[in-house]
Amino acid sequence: MQRVIIHVDMDYFYAAIEEREDPSIRDKAVVVCMYSNRGEEGGAVSTCNYAARRAGIRAAMPCRQARSLKPDAVFLPVRKGFYEEVSKNLMAILHSYADSEEAFERTSIDEAFLDITRSCNSDFDIAREIGMRIKEEVKAQEKLTCSVGIGPNKLIAKMASSFRKPDGITIVRTEEVQDFLRPMPVGKLWGIGKVTEDKLAQMGIMTVADLEEHDIMELVRVFGKNKGTWLRHAASGIDETPVRERSASDQIGRMASLKHDTHDEQIVFSLLTELADDVMNRAQARKVGFRSVTVTVIFSNFKTSTKSRTLSHPVSDRQALHDTAREMMGQFLGETTMNFRRIGVMVGNLSEKTGQKSLFDFAE
Repeated sequence: MQRVIIHVDMDYFYAAIEEREDPSIRDKAVVVCMYSNRGEEGGAVSTCNYAARRAGIRAAMPCRQARSLKPDAVFLPVRKGFYEEVSKNLMAILHSYADSEEAFERTSIDEAFLDITRSCNSDFDIAREIGMRIKEEVKAQEKLTCSVGIGPNKLIAKMASSFRKPDGITIVRTEEVQDFLRPMPVGKLWGIGKVTEDKLAQMGIMTVADLEEHDIMELVRVFGKNKGTWLRHAASGIDETPVRERSASDQIGRMASLKHDTHDEQIVFSLLTELADDVMNRAQARKVGFRSVTVTVIFSNFKTSTKSRTLSHPVSDRQALHDTAREMMGQFLGETTMNFRRIGVMVGNLSEKTGQKSLFDFAE
């Protein structure tokens, strides 16, 4: 059967919840901030509503700068625990529409994938009806709006959900994938980060169509076999990854604060090595291998950023973990001069220990 995947993405989630809780601010610019220990003069924007975005306010922007752009905006502190409770209610609604318990994947506090292939019998018209029912139930039960993308795989569904934000629904049938993807700037392709986008631009690749038509041998030469192949597949709308619920048991991670905010390479790599060793020791104690490595950085302005690599098959090699984590951290250090506050290492997609080494596929 032709797979049919739904991606649900809540609209400006934190700010929307605050509007729901206090209707008097609904017509105003609302900015939710992660304040630092310096009070309301410090910290960064976590999210904001569309009125604030029209004023030029963006996530990760320093709160002080946001205030200068829109002094009359409503500035509120993040209430993460409360938002998590709302998310639990939403995810219960979404989960009920998936084909099975296993056909659901929560990817963040406000996003999830659902495999509805059997529910809609691979019929995209029926899938649209299911998507509309989801939107209606979310609005009725939680008084919030969401945007829905429906496609033949996770890649297309994810990109479709952002196509008509806010409160939109976009269906991309299998035969429509190329027309949907090809005109897009290559940076819009889910999984391509700024570093890769810049490198592709240097190669004259500006659109998804350019990427799909580019010589695959050159992509492999520049990016390596797995990443180059992934780029070509993504540009063609090919994505075979399953929708699968992730749990804490699928991951082993460790995160820690640096002694002080810093961009010093030696200090950062020293802590990274310590964290990777601890994660590796825990993986060995559980006698598991891993297929993914994720490095997380929380910057001094509280912005969080992650990079991940997905291995071609499970490994349990300490040096492979160190090398992969150091590569990603090196990219972070090269991309910004901002100081780091906390860093983390996590391995995922755990399985019975194999002892094999592996090359890695790409997931940025």
